[in-house]
Amino acid sequence: MKITYFKDTDTLLVNFNNNEITDTRDLNENVLIETDKNGNLVSMTIEHAQQQVEIANFSFNHVEKQVG
Repeated sequence: MKITYFKDTDTLLVNFNNNEITDTRDLNENVLIETDKNGNLVSMTIEHAQQQVEIANFSFNHVEKQVG
């Protein structure tokens, strides 16, 4: 997974994998998703990202499988 923020265009690109993109859909006027031949999510693009999500407060936590 790779997340890239393009400050000059205020665009956030989230790549979930490197599968070949076969379909692109607009979820709304600011969010675009791309899927592979099996319908799996490949990437998501968010335009006007600072209006959509809190870019400045972005954090990432990796949680290992909990044993219970």
